[in-house]
Amino acid sequence: MKRTFLGEFEEIVLLTVAILGEEAYGVTVTQELEQKTGRSVGFSTVHTTLQRLEEKGFLASQMGGATAERGGRRKRFFTVTAAGRKALVEVKQVREELWGALPPQTLQLMGG
Repeated sequence: MKRTFLGEFEEIVLLTVAILGEEAYGVTVTQELEQKTGRSVGFSTVHTTLQRLEEKGFLASQMGGATAERGGRRKRFFTVTAAGRKALVEVKQVREELWGALPPQTLQLMGG
């Protein structure tokens, strides 16, 4: 079976959607990413990544109701699909394998 690889930013966006659950839409994903990673993240970058992950089948989306606070616009909420959960598990396994294979002296500080 062919594996679909995630880029680093795709991975953290997918993880963030999983963390947020039912509250995952563009703005909350952007805010959570900035809070958890300390990175300044553009909304348009997050939005494009959410769309790309949906095209790959890792996310599904549905439109929420219109709200007055958004000028009548609706929010697009995202959820992680079965394929997205599988991709996250695979990425976690690969990372754990790589970290487990790392010789302990590799991360020791020099001169001490």
